[in-house]
Amino acid sequence: MAGIYLHIPFCKQACHYCDFHFSTNVEIKSDLIRAMGEEISLQRDYLEGEALQTIYFGGGTPSLLNREELEYLLQTVFQTHSVSPNAEITLETNPDDLTLPKLIELKSIGVNRLSIGIQSFDDAVLKYLNRIHLSETAIHSVEAAREAGFDNISIDLIYAIPGLSLEAWEKNIAQAIRLNPQHISAYTLTIEEKTAFGNWFAKGKLIPVDETSAAEQLEILMTTLSSSGYRQYEISNFARQGFESKHNSSYWKAEKYLGIGPSAHSYNQTSRQYNVANNHLYVRSIKEGKIPAETDVLKKGDRINEYILTTLRTDTGCSLEKLRRDFDYDLLTLHGRYLDELQNHKLVSFEDQHLRLTQAGRLLADKISSDLFLIE
Repeated sequence: MAGIYLHIPFCKQACHYCDFHFSTNVEIKSDLIRAMGEEISLQRDYLEGEALQTIYFGGGTPSLLNREELEYLLQTVFQTHSVSPNAEITLETNPDDLTLPKLIELKSIGVNRLSIGIQSFDDAVLKYLNRIHLSETAIHSVEAAREAGFDNISIDLIYAIPGLSLEAWEKNIAQAIRLNPQHISAYTLTIEEKTAFGNWFAKGKLIPVDETSAAEQLEILMTTLSSSGYRQYEISNFARQGFESKHNSSYWKAEKYLGIGPSAHSYNQTSRQYNVANNHLYVRSIKEGKIPAETDVLKKGDRINEYILTTLRTDTGCSLEKLRRDFDYDLLTLHGRYLDELQNHKLVSFEDQHLRLTQAGRLLADKISSDLFLIE
């Protein structure tokens, strides 16, 4: 399964936590969208003819694009690639962009999955995060999406926000469940250096939530969503049966994908490609017929470690057989004693030649993964 990711690097304003590549200056938006179309053509052979199962508009804020811009990019993808008839086509959106006419428009051009960046249902928290919408707008956006005919809706939430009490977090989860989206993604707040929060932290104006409190909020999330019929198929992602994100799942399964646009990444199972994170340089390079990217050929250790890291985050787990067959890496031989300790502490389980994290183990996923890495 192959996918394509289109990075739309524009936002109305900067959220205090976000370190993704974006700009609030849309003066070159038309030129950049045109350049992305040209890059799709330039990169037509990257996936070696594999049919696309997923098309994902990320950002930034893709819902800022108008119908003509979205149609142009989609049509270019369909003209240059073989696309599966039942391909998942996702658009990341902000609640304030989702009027009913806009939603009907998105549905009519082929978007069949929405990822709505709600982040919180608390207006004070939204203001603290520098989000542009209100909680009421967020609720209405989901209701309007359903009215427009969308039956595959995902919403994003953030936890471990300074000042967010357990009671407030539980209220956020309860409101999300009442909206009954097919998919919920929930991410712990990370303080990134080149953000407003990073600046506040450096000046001592922000104290991050400690790991114990963050883990407690994650445990509440896991337990509550599970009891409401959501399956935690990846540490940060919960879905009703059959509504797992196909695109994001391809990342965790190490399947090929092509990234289009400034700062977009691509992966073909042997190397990674990184586009320049500068809008003007990107447009200029594409106009010259050049792909502004650096390539990193993956060593055996890189591939092993990425496989362990990504698969252990999923409920499918890490295939011990695949590690032996494809990488000549035997976890049981190399880390048998450590794995026994993890199993004795009920942090991992073994089933059908797969190593899986338990609910308790998911709270320590990064550490367990790194302890199993191949060190070259």
